[in-house]
Parts: sequence; structure tokens; C-alpha cells
Amino acid sequence: MRVRLVPILLCVATSILLSPAGTGAEIPRLETNGPATQLLVDGKPFVMLAGELHNSSASSLEYMEPIWDKLSAMKLNTVLATVSWELVEPQEGRFDFAVVDGLVKAARAHDLKLVLLWFGSWKNGVSSYIPTWVKKDLERFPRVQGVDGNNKDVLSPLADESRQADGRAFAALMRHLRRVDSDRDTVLMIQVENEIGIMPESRDHSPAANDAFLASVPRQLMDYLAAHKDALLPEVRLLWESTGFKESGTWTEVFGDSPWTDEIFMAWHMASYVREVVRAGKAEYPLPMYANAWLVQNDQQKPGDYPSGGPVSRVMDIWRAAAPEVDLLAPDIYLPDFKAVCSSYIRSGNPLMIPEARRGPEAARNVFWAVAEYDAICFAPFGIESVEPNHPLIASYDVLHQLMPLIVERHGTDRMAGVLQQDTKEEGTTIDLPGYRANVRYNRNAKDQTDMSYGLILELAPDEFLIAGNWFSVNFSPLGPGPRHAGILQVWEGRYEDGRWRPGRCLNGDETAAHWQAKLPPNDADLFA
Repeated sequence: MRVRLVPILLCVATSILLSPAGTGAEIPRLETNGPATQLLVDGKPFVMLAGELHNSSASSLEYMEPIWDKLSAMKLNTVLATVSWELVEPQEGRFDFAVVDGLVKAARAHDLKLVLLWFGSWKNGVSSYIPTWVKKDLERFPRVQGVDGNNKDVLSPLADESRQADGRAFAALMRHLRRVDSDRDTVLMIQVENEIGIMPESRDHSPAANDAFLASVPRQLMDYLAAHKDALLPEVRLLWESTGFKESGTWTEVFGDSPWTDEIFMAWHMASYVREVVRAGKAEYPLPMYANAWLVQNDQQKPGDYPSGGPVSRVMDIWRAAAPEVDLLAPDIYLPDFKAVCSSYIRSGNPLMIPEARRGPEAARNVFWAVAEYDAICFAPFGIESVEPNHPLIASYDVLHQLMPLIVERHGTDRMAGVLQQDTKEEGTTIDLPGYRANVRYNRNAKDQTDMSYGLILELAPDEFLIAGNWFSVNFSPLGPGPRHAGILQVWEGRYEDGRWRPGRCLNGDETAAHWQAKLPPNDADLFA
């Protein structure tokens, strides 16, 4: 049996930017499609090929003015931008949405979508974006305390006044967005808080927190654990199992005496706080909402070395139990093992969204893996306005825009897979697709992130595959009984324009190893400086 590989795309191809204007017929929503979850915009699947701005960039419309054209030229379709509590509510009860309106207007003018990041009570484990009237009132808005009783620069999640104030401000923001954007769908999603948790303590030691820690684990959490006992993620299940699966008791009685119990305690209270903020916002305008995480950096770290209580993958069950209104939990990925982080966050049906990632050359590679292997709904390198005009991410976004109709059709199926070499010592991999095994050989001469293998393979039709990316080759073997080898009938290079295939060269000879391999790039002479 011979396989016809049609077509092959290189990341040096060009394409149009696909970002249809909203009709206002329905607000953006998440919808499950088989094992995949899709973001629907105007009723159609939408994958955010995005970038997140630096934290303070969106606070000034004047500062942003020259940046918008650059973002459009980078082939983005979505921009992640901060909206801070301190600027939205500079005086209690008095709201200012001038910056929000300016961001929405500019995004529309550049045919871009927005994800707004609500920097409310917490940002990166501290509370630096709260209004000055909150910062100055420690009695009304108490702080997390350390073991020695000293206040930290972090609002305590056990404080009702803080939660209610944050919720009121967030509700005002969502009410305003409903008025100004529900007919245009410029804003697709909302991130609620940012990389929350506490450091360097593993839990809050304020009087209110100590009382809660010595009290019984809330019945809502115990009921969730019992109902999901056989499906719990191993990190939480093992802690509960260590105490004999106790059905009630204090936090240490149920989960043991360790920093990991402190983390579960904090995750419950952080998530419960966020739940109330999300509820207040969704009551006004129910856009999809998510929480993002500062990740555990290595196996030696314990809670407090990273923000304890945040939605790291090991406590996703606790977050689900406390805050089911949060639509998904998202990793900010700066770690080198991109595959492992993605894998840990798709457990238990959590959709993959990557609101922050490294913006180095690896971004051009990792986006293919996230989108093709795990049906990611968003990939967004951080500090996107700092990306240079010749960054390889732009070519990757260009090609993925061309392929997006094919990609979303294959969400949740075995008809698409990612290719990603993470180490120069890796030689290749095998990928099972309908009817065939793709034998992928990585670039054995790779020296660094700039020439390691990446891309995707998807089935167009029986015996017909599309390959996109760079720095790898592939041949095919039939699956099942019958012939052991598959030859290549024909290989075309080309691109998609307005959803239609435009063939370029018909590749043969050296470019296909005499029709035995499909290679990206087909020939070293095809490389662009």
C-alpha cells in the first residue's frame, strides 16, 4: 500500500490572517466536542494564536498606540491584556473604564480579539494591583500572616470584606463589557486573578486561618472526594489514602501533617474566594473564565517555594470541588519540559489553555505541539510586544492560520498529532494515525532551540496526509495485517489561501529521498536567512 502525502507546508509559507468579525449572535462559550473542548466564537471553533502583553503595557492607551500594528503584523488573532482593580476602581464605588474601552476599540480596529486578565486581589502571589484604599486598610482587608504573626503583602483569602469588594469591582467590569461588547464579541474570555497563592509560607497563619485549619474539612469538599474517589488525581488521592480515606476530621486528620496538606487547605480557600468573584462576574456577563498557575519548578520544591494554594496541577481536584464555576485551569509554562506540563493539565478533562509561555525560539515549536497534540484553545507567549519582527513564531502562526479549518475539524480525533523534539539527543518518534504509523526522524544535527524538530501531521483523507513544520522527516508503515512498508506516490509543497489548497513544487528526487521520505525542509537550499 502506498501513501500519497499531499501537501507539505513549510513554516516559510505565507497566508492571510483569519479573524472574522463578531456578529453578536451569541457570546463566546466553551463546548465539549467528544474528548475535546472548543471555544466557540459566533458559533464556530476558534483557536487563539495569541500573545500576552507585559503587565503594565495595557494601562496606557498612548503607550499601546504604536504596538497594535506590530501585533497585527505578527499574525496574532488574540491579545491577552491586563485590566487592574486599582485603575478600574481608584475610589471605592467609583469606576473608570476608559482604558478598557480604549483596548476594545483598538483591538476591533486591528481585527484582533481580547482576553482580559483581571488583576484583582492577587498577582504572582502578592497583592500589588489592589486599589490604594484597599492597600491602606489592613483592618478591613486583612493580610496573610506568617508563623511569627507578621503581615505579608498578600490579602488573606479568608477575609469576606476583600472577597466582596473584589467581586463588586469585577461584576462592574463584566456589566460594562456586556453593554459595550456583547454585540461584537471582541472579548472572548476572562482570566480571574493571576498566579495566586502565598509565598514563602505554605499556608496563612492569621487567626482566622488558624481557626479554619483546626476546624473540620468542609462537607462540600468531603462529599466531592467521596463522589470522585476512583477518579481523583493521584497527588490528592495519595494524601487522603495515607489517613485511611477518613470521611471527616480536621485538615491534618483527613490529609496528614505536611506542607502538602497546607497547600490543599490554601487551594480550598483561594478557589472558594475566586468562585465568589467569578459568580459575581458571570451574573452580569457569563463569558468563559479561567484561573492560571505559577508552576512547581522542580521536584524539590514544596508549597511556599511556589505560590501555595494556586491551581497547580496537583490540586486541580480541590479547585474543581471549591470552584466549579471556573471553566478551566491554565498553566503558565516557562519550564523546559513543555510536553510534561501540557500532559499534567489535560487530566480529568481539563481543556488546555496556555496564557503565558516563553517567547524565545521555542515558542515557534511549542505552539504546534499544544494545538495539534492537545487541541489547545490558546497559546500566548508572554511579553509579546518584545518579540522581534523576524521571530520564527510569526511563521508558525502564519502556517497555523492557514491550517486552522483542518485543525478544528480534527479536534478530539486520532487524525492529527504533534511533533516536538525537546532535546538535541532525541532521534525521533512514531505516531499512529488512521491506517498508518508515521516514523518521524528528528534533526540529528540540531544544536539548539532554533533547529530542533517541530510540526504536525494530519490525515486529509485515506492514504493522504498533510505535514507542516520544520526540521524533521517522516516515512510511513501500514498498520494491521498486510504489507509491511508504504511508499510515497506523490509529494506536493504548497499553501492554503482562503481555505483552498494552492500547490507549489511537486517534490521528488533528493527532496524526498527518491519518494521514501517527506522532509521539512525538503532541501537545505530552501532555508531562509
